[in-house]
Amino acid sequence: MARILIVGGTGFIGRHIAGRLMAAGHSVQAAGRHDVDIARDEPVRLRAKVAGFDVVVNCAGLVRDEGANTMDAVHAEGAMRLFSACIAASVERFIHISALGAAAQGETDYQRSKGTAEAFFIDADPHGARLDWRVLRPSVVVGRGGASTRWLLAAAAFPVLPRIGRDDWLFQPVHVDDLAELVVRLAEGAASPRMIDVVGPEPMTAYELTRILRNWLRLRPTGALRIPDRLFSIAVEIGGRFTSGPLNPDVMKMLAGGNVSDPTALAAALGRPPRSIRAALAEEPASDADRLAARLFFLKPVLRWSLALLWIVTGLLSFGLYPVAKSYELLAAIGLTGPVAALALYGGAALDLALGLLLLRGFRPVLIGWLQLASVAAFTLLALGLPADYWLHPFAPILKNLPIAAAILVMMALEAD
Repeated sequence: MARILIVGGTGFIGRHIAGRLMAAGHSVQAAGRHDVDIARDEPVRLRAKVAGFDVVVNCAGLVRDEGANTMDAVHAEGAMRLFSACIAASVERFIHISALGAAAQGETDYQRSKGTAEAFFIDADPHGARLDWRVLRPSVVVGRGGASTRWLLAAAAFPVLPRIGRDDWLFQPVHVDDLAELVVRLAEGAASPRMIDVVGPEPMTAYELTRILRNWLRLRPTGALRIPDRLFSIAVEIGGRFTSGPLNPDVMKMLAGGNVSDPTALAAALGRPPRSIRAALAEEPASDADRLAARLFFLKPVLRWSLALLWIVTGLLSFGLYPVAKSYELLAAIGLTGPVAALALYGGAALDLALGLLLLRGFRPVLIGWLQLASVAAFTLLALGLPADYWLHPFAPILKNLPIAAAILVMMALEAD
């Protein structure tokens, strides 16, 4: 039994590797960023954190810069510091998850930062004399819980499948279980080259993969819609700025440049050929929860944004876009007049506007949801004093609070960590 530290062990790939290693009988510590921060921890501190482990697996990574956690800080400088700390602490084995296409002179920041670390390993210890290291370079990794997989499953659940890019934009997806099994074998000392391209047996386009995923979800076959390049480019720019998923310029450039390789080295290290994505998925059939998650994926932000917009518009209307005199008439109907009415009108407007803006920014949406429910309940209680006409109106201005409250509860459930 080996003592194994997984840096980035709380992420998608790290979790799967941790599970396979524990199932194989090893003692595993899956460390998140708060446990081992390769972008910020000083060398002495990093050395102390890896000391005593037989194997260190580095799964730390990101697809876009997040404040101080830039690609250079994590993929390049952080990985190099971790490698050096392992040598200083006499760690026996180091396994680094890189990416297919990584190169110090690559076209994207992602490729360059990953490639810089790879070049450092080779220069620092080319033959593994001081540290038995391996670099694994996967193409797109498919499996439950993966960011890329969630996006592709959501696309696969559309009524019509989107076709993006050119038909020669090929990648070679590998199932996460094959990658995790490879790490187990290497952690246990299996012979292999220092660098292994981790790819599935067949190249394919994103459209072909979404068809496979749609079939896995057990949804009926459907047609396809070619997304215009200009529209897709705009979506990629927006995705790169506001999401942490795969829809960003760096990922699209890598796909456009091709992300394929020969699986021979992987097959030799695994002791078998890698499984096709279709075969690997067939071993873990989709559930109703998988289908529901795919259908709700893009609706989740839409629900939050629409509720935020409703609260923002309500606040602006109360501030004067709706005639103030009529607002005061409504307040007088429930017994609020004078300064109390002004406080209720403008205080409520300010609260609505603040809650809407905070929700739009994604600030603690569950807490904001509770505050929205409280404001809806307070408004409904006050509305009990209104004439019956308001309750019996065919537009149902008061009764609409019921579906709004239900929508808030759904939003809170989807946004909860």
